[in-house]
Amino acid sequence: MVALGLATREHYPMGGFISTDKEKGKSITLSELLSFTMVSQTVVSSLLVVLGAAGVRAQQRQSLWGQCGGSGWSGPTLCVDGAWCNPQNQWYHQCIPGSGPTTAQPQVPTTTARPTTTLVTSVVSSTTSPSDPVVTNPPVNPGTCPNTPSGLGTPVANQLNDPFTFHNGNKVTSKADWACRQREISELLQRYELGTLPPKPSSVTASFSGSTLSISVSEGGRSISFAVSINNRPSGAGPHPAIINFGTFGASLPVPAGVATINFNNDDIAQQQGGSSRGRGKFYDLYGSSHSAGALTAWAWGVSRIVDALELTQAQTGIDPTRLGVTGCSRNGKGAIVAGALEPRIALTLPQESGAGGSGCWRIATWQKNNGQNVQDSTQIVQENVWFSPNFNSYVNNVNQLPFDHHLLAGLIAPRALYVMENVDMEWLGKISTYGCMGIARKQWEALGVLDNFGYSQVGGNSHCSFPSSQQGSELNAFIDKFLLKRSGGNTSIFRSTQTHSSFNLNNWSPWAVPSLN
Repeated sequence: MVALGLATREHYPMGGFISTDKEKGKSITLSELLSFTMVSQTVVSSLLVVLGAAGVRAQQRQSLWGQCGGSGWSGPTLCVDGAWCNPQNQWYHQCIPGSGPTTAQPQVPTTTARPTTTLVTSVVSSTTSPSDPVVTNPPVNPGTCPNTPSGLGTPVANQLNDPFTFHNGNKVTSKADWACRQREISELLQRYELGTLPPKPSSVTASFSGSTLSISVSEGGRSISFAVSINNRPSGAGPHPAIINFGTFGASLPVPAGVATINFNNDDIAQQQGGSSRGRGKFYDLYGSSHSAGALTAWAWGVSRIVDALELTQAQTGIDPTRLGVTGCSRNGKGAIVAGALEPRIALTLPQESGAGGSGCWRIATWQKNNGQNVQDSTQIVQENVWFSPNFNSYVNNVNQLPFDHHLLAGLIAPRALYVMENVDMEWLGKISTYGCMGIARKQWEALGVLDNFGYSQVGGNSHCSFPSSQQGSELNAFIDKFLLKRSGGNTSIFRSTQTHSSFNLNNWSPWAVPSLN
């Protein structure tokens, strides 16, 4: 007999022990003792297996450009030799080349800090042909367009909404129909996601001095003023094309000589420093802090006012308001594609790594997340910032009920030129979501017979918002040459990814027919 108590511990092999307390007078049989010892050994063995597995995970190292941390991340947090884990934002950390900062990195706040970079200009000879026709959206006569129904319509799941079917079920059969369908899509996007885009204000005035274009706007007894800087203006007789660049975050596009750059401080128009930014900025000073427009719509309104100002000051600035591009990266890339969609005077839209809320589709991102991929979706993005209307919050948990997705946002640009640049190494951006969304968006340019006006390029081997050289010469320059500098040559019908997305079938997600619109 062996007494078992709580006072004295007697150790046994494999880490098991029994305790004795002779005063308690309790005892166990030999068979009970053996059973107790076997259980102890089993517990210890299991613990060793768990600890061993944890040790294996701790030794795993993420490959270059892979994810290495962020909210909810359970994979490797160390990078391969020669790389370090760079916190892009609260939700996504990425292994990038180098040894990292020499001082300790501060904790990543909820709102990502925006590093300051500048547009890089390379020298390319230029000739212009101002007589070339300008590609614009088809004219629309609102009186001939069907009224947009008030309801959401039939939910669409596991596929994307048909661009060529009106909300009332009628089919799009002509370019005139397409102009009406675009008007309807814009109305639906503003109603349920983006917020209302106000019409041109009653007064817009502008002046130009040095490199500063000053813009004053009045509406309803209120007035605001803001300014943009015009840099790298070409010498010689104009007018010259220009690219409007959103902010300083990710401003890395190598803009060739012959094209001016217009630096637009979009945060001045609508702030984006987290949820507390709602209703703050000069747009809201003019229209009220409770206006339904999210920051993306407010920024698009700001771009429209820049175009108004350039039309007023063409003789002074030397900028051709019919040959304008717009670009931005990441959050500002979202702004660029929305501006291109809502402002028809933009000739070339150049969103870079815009991901969710930009060139990605909500439904595909949800599908990715349901398949275990760490991708930003609608439920998370509305917690991060105030890019969208508060109206959108009612639909983020069931995006299938929306009568649109972002392939239709992109389609508002057609037949004008769109070149989308994405990063295949960043799963958080939705590499399948943007690939599928833009691959299906491309069908709208196909229907209009202008595939040469659409480009999507997804490559890797670069950190977030740094521009890879593989996209420059034969892609970016080709688009700028054709649509801004009006030079022929170069392929602008581009749809490519350096990764095979075998799990996603473009046709399964777009089972509708593509008409030939005349």
